[in-house]
Amino acid sequence: MAWSQDEERLLAQIERHLVDDDPRLVARLESFNERVRRNEAKAAGQGRLMRRPRRSTVIILISWVLIATLVATLLVMVLQHGGATSF
Repeated sequence: MAWSQDEERLLAQIERHLVDDDPRLVARLESFNERVRRNEAKAAGQGRLMRRPRRSTVIILISWVLIATLVATLLVMVLQHGGATSF
């Protein structure tokens, strides 16, 4: 839907006043818009590709593997030690 010339002129005027009044806000909004555009482009380009897991997910997975390995090792040690002694 196209905007009328009056609406475009009014938006341009608002934008000029915003840039003059609060340049930090303008910089933040431009940065946010750029990140949104990059994310949208990345999502459109990836299609069905899998995304990388988050760092916290990887850390949790590695922790669970280490805990499982520790429990299995302790269980093997207890069973070997228990089989060597008689009650």
